[in-house]
Amino acid sequence: MNRTKNFAAIGAAVLFSISLAACSSAEPAATTSATSTAPMTSPMESPMESPMASPMESMDAMNADAPFGPGCSAVPADGAGSFDGMSKDPVATAASNNEDLSTLVTAVKAADLVDTLNNKEDITVFAPSNSAFAAMDQTTLEAALADPSGLLTTVLTAHVVDKRIAPADLPGVFDTLNGTEKITVEGSGEDFTVNGTAKIVCGNVQTSNATVYIIDGVLLPQG
Repeated sequence: MNRTKNFAAIGAAVLFSISLAACSSAEPAATTSATSTAPMTSPMESPMESPMASPMESMDAMNADAPFGPGCSAVPADGAGSFDGMSKDPVATAASNNEDLSTLVTAVKAADLVDTLNNKEDITVFAPSNSAFAAMDQTTLEAALADPSGLLTTVLTAHVVDKRIAPADLPGVFDTLNGTEKITVEGSGEDFTVNGTAKIVCGNVQTSNATVYIIDGVLLPQG
């Protein structure tokens, strides 16, 4: 009886030892597996993923390319005189499709400057609106129209800069096609004054060869 109990006890001890040995041999394998597995990079940490612009940054980028100013509301939404329509034509042709620039277009035609403006590449035109011409001294306007190749050409070419000027680059002093007159722009954001008197009422209007800033005053040569 005692011998039987002893055999049973020895057998249990052997089984217990085998179980411990099996557990001990399994642990290193698990450790090896855990240490050999490289940590995974989360999608947010991926070096190949470029940061996305915030909604505010995207809106600012869109606004940088858009026309601005209170006078832009008068521009038709579609047709040849719309912003999209004007962008497809050279500047003199585009201006002829904008009713608010009809007096300017009449003057440009009288001075025989249509081809000059249409064939120039990358220019900026500070374009007086009809109300700008109406507000100026009419004796001066009549004198200019009566001298198309002289005074009128001098006045009109003093409104043109021989490069495109983006809104962010507006503040400054610029040479004009006039050869002697300069344009001085002051301000920031959407509030700009040209030559100390005229205001930009609709700016950053694009044509196929020019950037146009519609202004509420005529820029007359000094003296």
